[in-house]
Amino acid sequence: MKKILIIRFSSIGDIVLTTPVIRCLKQQLPDTEIHYVTKKIFKGILENNPYLTKVHTIEKDVKEITNQLKKENFDFIIDLHNNLRSMQTKAALGKPASSFKKLNFRKLMLVFLKVNKMPVLHIVDRYMQTVEKFGIKNDNKGLDYFIPEKDEVMLSSLPVTHQQGYIGFVIGAKHNTKKLPTEKIISICKKLNQPIIVLGGKEDAERGMEIENSVGTTIYNACGKYNLNQSASLIMQATKIITHDTGLMHVAAAFKKEIISVWGNTVPAFGFTPYLPAPTSKMIEVKNLSCRPCSKIGYEKCPKGHFKCMKDIDENEIIGSYGK
Repeated sequence: MKKILIIRFSSIGDIVLTTPVIRCLKQQLPDTEIHYVTKKIFKGILENNPYLTKVHTIEKDVKEITNQLKKENFDFIIDLHNNLRSMQTKAALGKPASSFKKLNFRKLMLVFLKVNKMPVLHIVDRYMQTVEKFGIKNDNKGLDYFIPEKDEVMLSSLPVTHQQGYIGFVIGAKHNTKKLPTEKIISICKKLNQPIIVLGGKEDAERGMEIENSVGTTIYNACGKYNLNQSASLIMQATKIITHDTGLMHVAAAFKKEIISVWGNTVPAFGFTPYLPAPTSKMIEVKNLSCRPCSKIGYEKCPKGHFKCMKDIDENEIIGSYGK
């Protein structure tokens, strides 16, 4: 094979989780070009990956670049998204393909019936199954994330209080039911009493400011001040990471950080846990809660109204892991 196209349109964490497939393909088929198609807003995750020959991007519709992709004359397609858009891409290109099995029915059984038929297999290992037919083996080296030099954040640019080391606290997530309540984050930060950089997007900036104002100078609110690669640089240089089930959690795993991941309405059984992070990492959740998981993705607010999956998180589990 001369050319392989990998499809994964979104999102941050899901794309980072595909990087072992990229690396293993290129290292074990060194003469093959590896191309990738994704949404333009996520190009920065991939454009510095040395194992990729080319990254193709779309705004919304693959029809924008169908002719461009046809000209590449790929030999094979690896569909790691497996949705309507990726099916349309495969149909338009008319090439042999291998597709990731999403197991949506099993996820729905876990959500609505609380019956767990999910395989005891991480999503990365399930992605790797799509390339087994080529004899590709998982090298078990974990995830990749490559930061361009222009986006490396110098420690000297941070407040003096944070230049000698800090904990990274990822307070964002796409859905509110994946997030710790703000007052709980404030309580944890006060008890830790260490330099902490609060990480998130522009949508988290106001909450980050509230945490900074409530806790004091041990907090540096980085939410919305840095792009994704720069946030990854801050994660790479952190001593430890506290995070929700979100994209930056997987970025932290790529750097083999010690991670305390806090789980709300989603559960580790879905297969999206930090992949091969530092061995001292830990997952914290409220177990034996009859309403968990309430969704395979998340909600704007708790469907039951009590939000026990996050409100009942034992702060001492985090403090005991990271406190001095």
